[in-house]
This record gives sequence, C-alpha cells and structure tokens, in this order.
Amino acid sequence: MMRTACLAVAGLLLAASSGACEEAGSYVVTGDAIMEPLVGGKGDPARGAALISDRQRSLCTLCHSGPFPDAHLHGTLAPDLTGVGARLLEGQIRLRVVDMKRLVPNTIMPSYYRIAEEEGRRVATAWRSKPILTGADIEDIVAYLTTLKG
Repeated sequence: MMRTACLAVAGLLLAASSGACEEAGSYVVTGDAIMEPLVGGKGDPARGAALISDRQRSLCTLCHSGPFPDAHLHGTLAPDLTGVGARLLEGQIRLRVVDMKRLVPNTIMPSYYRIAEEEGRRVATAWRSKPILTGADIEDIVAYLTTLKG
C-alpha cells in the first residue's frame, strides 16, 4: 500500500515537472542584460578562454567562430565572437550566455544556466537536473568575452 502511494506521488511529481525549466540561481534582467555577476566577484578570463575552447563542456565553438584555437573546428551557425567585447557590454554578454532564448525565443542556442528537468527527447539524461554551466563557469566566459575587443 505504502509503495503504491509513493509511486503515485512520484508519478504526479514527474508529470508536474514535465517540460519545466528552473533557474540554477537567481538573477535580475534589466533590459537586455544581467548587470550583476551570477556569483561573487569577476570571472577568470583565462579559464573562460579554456571553457570556450572545450567542445565537450561549453559547446560554444560548435556554433560560433572566433579567435580560438582549432579554427577548422569552429561552427558557422552563430555569430563570430571576434570583437564581441566591443559590441556588447558585460551584462549583455552575460544574459546571452545565461538565456539567449529570453532575447530570441526560437534560437538554437541553449540556455546555459537553466535546469532542464524533463524536456522529453531534447535533453540528454546526463544534462537533466543541472545547468550546462555553473554560475562561476559563465562568469569566466563573460570575463574572457569582454576582452575580445577587435
């Protein structure tokens, strides 16, 4: 009896969360930017550069090109990130990495700071219940991208 009740509750919770996304942490969007860092302090640009080049972790170079190693592996689906630090402010870059879908709902760029619980076949099991990148990872990437001025 108890097992049946637990299974019923688990089923209801699973159904209620189906298709839901949560934020990994809180932030405030002002216009087209997140002005405050997701975690305390500035990120590390060197770590951000390494993350961008890591095709298994950040996935940035699957779609973007830029001044990164292995240019022959860069994607062409998304804007070139060369000079992004001159085109966008730090907070604008942060929002684009956190949740580009807020600005362009039909973008193929994932929301790196959202937790995809059960989005059906589009979310691999390894990525469920956690964000793609942590707040610290995002701050490192933002710190690096803001250095790309030209």
